[in-house]
Amino acid sequence: MKTILKLAAGALMLSAASMAAQAQTVKVGIAAEPYPPFASPSASGAWEGWEVEIAKAICAEAKLDCEITPVSWDGIIPALTTKKIDFIAASMSITEERKQTIDFSDKYYNTPTVVVGAKGMAMDATPEGLKGKILGVQVSTVHENYAKKHFGGTAAEIKEYQTQDEANQDLAAGRIDATQADSIALDAFLETDQGKACCEVKGTVADDPDVLGLGVGFGVRKEDTELKEKLNAAIKAIRANGTYEAISKPWFDFDIYGG
Repeated sequence: MKTILKLAAGALMLSAASMAAQAQTVKVGIAAEPYPPFASPSASGAWEGWEVEIAKAICAEAKLDCEITPVSWDGIIPALTTKKIDFIAASMSITEERKQTIDFSDKYYNTPTVVVGAKGMAMDATPEGLKGKILGVQVSTVHENYAKKHFGGTAAEIKEYQTQDEANQDLAAGRIDATQADSIALDAFLETDQGKACCEVKGTVADDPDVLGLGVGFGVRKEDTELKEKLNAAIKAIRANGTYEAISKPWFDFDIYGG
């Protein structure tokens, strides 16, 4: 009888341990600053947007119990390395510089980088075109690094902002001449009444993979190889089974996955 009770107790402990493991939450870090159409808080405070939907689809495919966790953009990599979050889903470009600290999944989208400026102002997305201009960029982004590398010698000033929205607001107010960012994010700004009134795309910057990276991936800790494999498998699966396309279609009229 004692043996049976011990076996039963052991089975219960194993079952409880299994349930606890299954219930473990994976914290998905997104940037706390609104970045439409990728991620923005709704009126109720819930986060929504294309990237949020993709992250949730990835979690469902990988059978991960995920919790969307907003983190300040400039602190998102430290939040990952200190295990406050478990992976990053925040339009983070895969670059060699970042790979010195963290690892990445395969890409899940890739879009061009553009310069947007005031209507009627002569400029283009080249060092010559931005000569003497004030260019706004979001701090701690590939766009800041690119602007400093390619436009720092000709622009009058490279002005840094904590959020892209702040750069957009200063552009609309005439406090800067142009801003550089992901084409989709700036398209969202140009579709607003404010954006339509003030600004237009001045051109696509020349590609520099060393700075702009090779697309956007989920950021993971270097040691989390099992999680990285799950994310990669899930990216392939939702691309193959139509989920990726179904999520993207209401947001974009092209394949955001890119080349």
